[in-house]
Amino acid sequence: MARKNPFAGIMDNEGEKAKSPVALDYTIKGASRSIISSIDEMASHADKLLEGETIVDVDPDLVDESFARDRVNLGTADYEADFQQVLESIRLAGQHTPALMRPHPTAPGRYMLVFGRLRHRAAKELGIKLRAVVKKISDRDHVIAQGQENNARANTSFIEKALFAADIVQRKYDADNSTALAAIGVDKPTLSKMLSVASIEPDLISAIGRAKAIGRDRWYELKLLLDKPGNSDIALEVAASPDVEQLSSEERFDKVVAKLKSSRGLKSKKQPSAEKAWTLSDDSVKVSTKDTGRAFTLALKSRDASKFGAYLSGRLERLYQEFQDNSKEGDD
Repeated sequence: MARKNPFAGIMDNEGEKAKSPVALDYTIKGASRSIISSIDEMASHADKLLEGETIVDVDPDLVDESFARDRVNLGTADYEADFQQVLESIRLAGQHTPALMRPHPTAPGRYMLVFGRLRHRAAKELGIKLRAVVKKISDRDHVIAQGQENNARANTSFIEKALFAADIVQRKYDADNSTALAAIGVDKPTLSKMLSVASIEPDLISAIGRAKAIGRDRWYELKLLLDKPGNSDIALEVAASPDVEQLSSEERFDKVVAKLKSSRGLKSKKQPSAEKAWTLSDDSVKVSTKDTGRAFTLALKSRDASKFGAYLSGRLERLYQEFQDNSKEGDD
């Protein structure tokens, strides 16, 4: 049974006076407040221990990344502003919000991060311990917790959620994609669009980046443009060009879409057909042929064309057998 704070009725969760019909005739402050806060903390800690959770301060070098991909270009300029904000907050005031991690499923003595990647990175850079809740959970519960934490944050972009959803689906936790739906918090039609967008070539997604301000409809528009032959190569060439690489992720996305809309893609190169024509010596039959590589057309004209065509048609099987026999001899 969870341990109760005997003073819980005096204060609410925010440390303010409780709303009670009985008015208190004094203000809780100083030592009294410290004692109550300490008891609250101990009671909460005991509850977590009973639930199989505890908060620890751990060397960040003992913590491995989550097995499920939920970020695009985390270590690049795309994330620099977000990371610097987290870094400065922890540098100035410490890490107030713990990360979530689990005992590593295959490496004893190590941990696997569930969420809190920027906090983990900041702890490494600052050379301090990472403050985190440790909970033993399954892989399925891991991805659900990771996804739901991302959904609560404004800095996770649509393409990152789409890639995360695709990662979950590929792991086949279930036949109806209920795990992905629970983790991402979307309906089935939206999940279908996310999976379609996630099939965009990884090199192109990496070249464009997380595109934080680009939503579902515009990513889906890009996917439809990329379905046209040759457009994938054009898009990657644009996104990876030196002048576009220097732009923000959203601007790279815009450049790629604008180029594809103005381009008709690459038309498939057809092999030029080879045409020949000749006439027999007495002009009784005129012959023309057309060879495209996959089809051969023979046309006969003049007075004996019909009779000669019937003659050839009646002997096609024998002629083809002779052709095969001659081909085998040539191979020998």
